[in-house]
Order: sequence, then C-alpha cells, then structure tokens
Amino acid sequence: MIDREGFRANVGIILANDAGQLLLAKRIGQDAWQFPQGGIRRDETPLQAMYRELHEELGLRPEHVEILGQTSDWLRYRLPKKFIRKGRKPTCIGQKQQWFLLRMLADESALDFEADEVPEFDGWKWVTPDEPPETVIYFKRDVYRQALVEFAPLLR
Repeated sequence: MIDREGFRANVGIILANDAGQLLLAKRIGQDAWQFPQGGIRRDETPLQAMYRELHEELGLRPEHVEILGQTSDWLRYRLPKKFIRKGRKPTCIGQKQQWFLLRMLADESALDFEADEVPEFDGWKWVTPDEPPETVIYFKRDVYRQALVEFAPLLR
C-alpha cells in the first residue's frame, strides 16, 4: 500500500528479552542485520500486520509476546535512488512505518525462520539497544534511532 507521497505503509518490530536486549535478524544469505519489518496490506491494521509479520518472519504468535509500546506516529525513510524501482506505478520512494516494541514471553526455541514459505532470515542475535542503528543499512539508521529513542523509557 503506497500513499500519495510515494511511501509504502509498513510495520517494524523490536523484540526485547527480559535482559533488555533486542533481537536483530540476519537476512538470508547475506551479512545484513535488521529488525523484522513488513508491509501493511489494504485490509489490515498496523496491529494485524505486525502479528502477521511476527509469525511469517520469526514464527512467533501473539501468545509468545507482550506489546510494550507503539510509535506515536509514522516514522519515514527515503530509499536511495539506486533502490527505487523505476517503471512501477505508483512509484515507491520509501517507507512509512509504525513500530512496535514487544517483550518475548516464549523461550527462544519458539523462533522459527521457516514458518513462512519464503523465509527472510537465517539467523538472529540479541544486542544492546545502542547497536542496531550502527548495524542496519545506512538509509534506515535515523528511523531506528527515532524508534529506539521513543521506546527508551519502556526498555529500562
């Protein structure tokens, strides 16, 4: 779902453990790390999309997590020109994201990257909250910082 300005609606998921560490997932076959995220379908709310993406990407269900927070507004990033797919209508110039902070209630054995037919990740690690903005691809860094600043009081 791309809005009139060219931003695709999306959800981002920050999954925390009881030690205050955050789950970073490794893109399949790459040395690229990120928080799980995914597009919002026309018939979905951001909350519904978050639970769908949580299952597709991490194999987790609603009973495996507790929602601690949601960003108060959309956070946006623009794609660098080399990543914009030309010839598609409407043209997507970036993403606008609603971020969710979740606490993992289940054991790590509940993580299952093969829950979806087309897995996106093949690895994961727990990191401190200051690591993700330095690890993620450069054009997403400000959005990661914004989400983590907003969620900082909930991570303490």
